[in-house]
Amino acid sequence: MKYRPVRSEKKWGKTPGEKAVILLATGFYTGYAPVVPGTFGTLVGIPAAFLLSWLRPGAAAVVLVVLIAVSCWIADRAEGIYGMKDPNDIVIDEVVGYMVTVWALPFTWVTVVAGFVLFRVLDILKPFPIRKVEGWIPGGAGVVMDDVLAGIYGWIILQGILRLWHG
Repeated sequence: MKYRPVRSEKKWGKTPGEKAVILLATGFYTGYAPVVPGTFGTLVGIPAAFLLSWLRPGAAAVVLVVLIAVSCWIADRAEGIYGMKDPNDIVIDEVVGYMVTVWALPFTWVTVVAGFVLFRVLDILKPFPIRKVEGWIPGGAGVVMDDVLAGIYGWIILQGILRLWHG
């Protein structure tokens, strides 16, 4: 089971750079929600996915890969600021994981809600090998890549659901 330390105090950053890292790592402070911060962080992924849906799939894939790389760097920096591995406050991984789940799919209420539920269930249950990814990959990349893998699983399942739904 993934170790999730209890937050002892909220971090806001001391320098402008640290403040920007915390702002982004916490999904505009949704990671500071008193309960289910990952779920609140995933909500930030919805408008981000909406913007991504305006792009053609190839361009959206390029943007998504860049966002994933930037998210790995931000999560790594945020872990250093917090002084702990993957604190609950860091939710940028949920944001990009959700975006992967709905990548290149029509942005409809069915897709948004089904993608949200699928991603959250997969992120919480972490079927094999998702749970192992964090241990295999160090730092912020490990924080983000398990959610990206959950997003890939969600995308595959959602593709199947939408194909059944639309015949």
